[in-house]
Amino acid sequence: MELVVRKSDLLKELQLFQGIVERKNTIPILANVLLEASGDDVRLAATDLEVGLRGRCAASVAKAGSLTIPAKKFFEIVKELPEADIRIEEERLGTVKVAAERFESRMQTLPREDFPTLPEAVNDQPHAINRKVLREMVAKTQFAMTGEDTRYFLNGALFVLRSASMSMVATDGHRLALVTVPRDAAGGPGEDLRTILPKKTMSELSRLLADGDGDVTFEKGENHFFFTVDGRVLTSRVIDGQFPAYERVIPKGNDKRVEFERDRLSSAIRRVALLSNERSRAIKLTLEPGRVNIASHSQEFGEAHEQLAVEYGGPPLHVSFNAQYVVDFLNAVQTDVIAIEFKDEASQTIMRPAGTSDYDYTYVVMPMRI
Repeated sequence: MELVVRKSDLLKELQLFQGIVERKNTIPILANVLLEASGDDVRLAATDLEVGLRGRCAASVAKAGSLTIPAKKFFEIVKELPEADIRIEEERLGTVKVAAERFESRMQTLPREDFPTLPEAVNDQPHAINRKVLREMVAKTQFAMTGEDTRYFLNGALFVLRSASMSMVATDGHRLALVTVPRDAAGGPGEDLRTILPKKTMSELSRLLADGDGDVTFEKGENHFFFTVDGRVLTSRVIDGQFPAYERVIPKGNDKRVEFERDRLSSAIRRVALLSNERSRAIKLTLEPGRVNIASHSQEFGEAHEQLAVEYGGPPLHVSFNAQYVVDFLNAVQTDVIAIEFKDEASQTIMRPAGTSDYDYTYVVMPMRI
């Protein structure tokens, strides 16, 4: 194999592959990225056997061929090269030269035959999703997933597609984030679709969606899900399990509602949480007519509190939360005003955007007992 490729093109692709490749694994080939050169481009692929990514960039191919090369070191070398054309040449079996201007390097390769075959989509009718909508749905739920729960079905997000709407929901057992958006019924599949996407898939999808404007297409296979973003294909094994009945988790009787300016609440919580217990990150909200007091206490550091004026005329109420759980929601929501709905100090609390929003966004948090 022999080719020349622009540094900027190659670097852009390699950056997206770094999250796919596993740094520590018992299968050496999974630390490599596959390069396949032919025609006027070079195709790249990487996988950890659960999540895979395929991409390509334009290249001047003098000799077609394929090889695998250590993804991390290859990326580091390309990143440090000057803005110039990069020459990639397989010199002999097991060695590849990567050069630009006066720089030359030689890296060890592993046999192409050892690289796993990535699954291919077989559905002839991919479904389109607005890129901005999907990006917002991922951002509003991604943080609520757990990656270490023995209940493997919680180590991802549930993606629900209906003819008239689509939803994404994630929970770690202590909180739940649910976002639902309407969609054109004519653009939906013939039947409802429910798939649990792994946490790593969500992370890589977020990275792919960060830039650009074009729509995203997806297809569901028997055991895999395929997202096509800007010509790149993200392949994910789906989690086989029964996601909790999230609708039952959302309380119906929270009759105490308080609205906050999002930035003021976020700033106050961040300040007060600095003196919270480092393990529990607990803060206490005390609701009284016309005000909310936010307080923290730790035996090691001391205590802090801040008071916010609000429109509230109900009975006094004391509720404690993990500060990070609240901040995560405030970072994800985009409206200037948010609403928090309480029932009592032991029941789930609901947080939502207040005012006009393109998304039906519900965040449920379990209070802490301190």
